[in-house]
Amino acid sequence: MNTTDQNYRLLQEIEASRLFLIMACQQNPQLLERADERIKQMFGSGASHNATSLQTPQQMGVKERGFTLIELIMVIVIAGIIAIFAAPRMFDADAFKSRGFSDQVQATLRYAQKIAIAQRRNVCVAMTAATVSLSIAGAAGTASACVANLPLPSGGSSVTAPSNITLAYTSAGFNFDALGSTATRQTITVSGEANAIVVEAGTGYVHSP
Repeated sequence: MNTTDQNYRLLQEIEASRLFLIMACQQNPQLLERADERIKQMFGSGASHNATSLQTPQQMGVKERGFTLIELIMVIVIAGIIAIFAAPRMFDADAFKSRGFSDQVQATLRYAQKIAIAQRRNVCVAMTAATVSLSIAGAAGTASACVANLPLPSGGSSVTAPSNITLAYTSAGFNFDALGSTATRQTITVSGEANAIVVEAGTGYVHSP
């Protein structure tokens, strides 16, 4: 064995001895009190650091806090309120469908009015129990008839109600003229939705009370 190997093995033995002494100091810190100053300098800081890292939260003065009875009661009360009011609506898919389709119909009618004003042509609205369709006149003027389907931004020229959702309306058909107005007031109701959609006479204002 050459000198380099001997020195390497010696260093390994020294490191192993140092680690052993540090572990011994962790187990019995009083050992350092009996050691001379050189040993204390070599192992005192390492042993002290490792011993501190092994302390429990209680030994380090850290307070562990749990939930109080009042906090637990408040959580139970809030959970009960959610279960009574929110949970039924979350599991009632038709309620969400009704609201979504109502918003879709309202947006479609507003789109029809804007196109009528922008192109200065009549835009006709035709409704069934499940659909709302749009068509546009071929020429400007109040006397022009609607002859072509009006494409919607989402594609197609009509919106269709989801399953179990129906429409009720004042009139199955009406139109917005070049000024965006309508001749009569229209009321459209989506099943399951409390607020009806109203198209005001004269102004053509589309809103939901």
